[in-house]
Amino acid sequence: MADPTTAPDRADRVTDIDGLAALITSCRACPRLVAWREKVAREKRAAFRDQEYWGRPVPGFGPSDASILIVGLAPAAHGANRTGRMFTGDRSGDVLFAAMHAVGLASQPHAVSAGDGLRLIDARVTSPVHCAPPDNKPTPAERHACAPFLTRELELLASTLEVAVVLGGFGWQALFGVLSQAGWQVPRPRPRFGHGAVVELVHPDGRTLTVLGCFHVSQQNTFTGRLTPAMLEDVLTHARGLAGLTSESS
Repeated sequence: MADPTTAPDRADRVTDIDGLAALITSCRACPRLVAWREKVAREKRAAFRDQEYWGRPVPGFGPSDASILIVGLAPAAHGANRTGRMFTGDRSGDVLFAAMHAVGLASQPHAVSAGDGLRLIDARVTSPVHCAPPDNKPTPAERHACAPFLTRELELLASTLEVAVVLGGFGWQALFGVLSQAGWQVPRPRPRFGHGAVVELVHPDGRTLTVLGCFHVSQQNTFTGRLTPAMLEDVLTHARGLAGLTSESS
């Protein structure tokens, strides 16, 4: 059996999205994150004490031929770490999927469990760190350890991916680091994150990718009005247009 602490080192050998998901789910490369995610899964939140927590790394979610990739931060301790699916079962996900549904990128506006029937349309959701971190703050070393998974996910989406929507500065920094390593012509100095930021990239092989910045759908942002549903929908609508998606495609 392969050593689960070296799972990121094998990401480049995976040949499809399902294989990548299986590899991510098996990973035990970061001791602090392994300990935290499993502690949360054992102790649980009182409201979910009768539920079995996922308690493992959470892979990306959505079709393998997506034209839009939405990049977050990391699974929430009692959200995706409980349900096993990105942004599912927490208030951040409530905001994100409602907006995605409103613009035709999701089949329904709510996400409560991995088996609730939600489908993403022309879009995929992922994160640069796949384990729930203490205080929602992965370390730079943990982000670096997880980077091969994001690198491979981008490679597997290469034939269809047109736009990346990045939720927050952490994801922005992580994505541009991965893109730079993968040979994309990233401007120097590296583009700064901001809500509404637009960066157009070209790869030496001729591919193009537009990266859009959006404030994260954290409760801190949505409760204070720093990010409103209308603001999020505007970014997602922009992404749809850049990807060439029509109303008929949804």
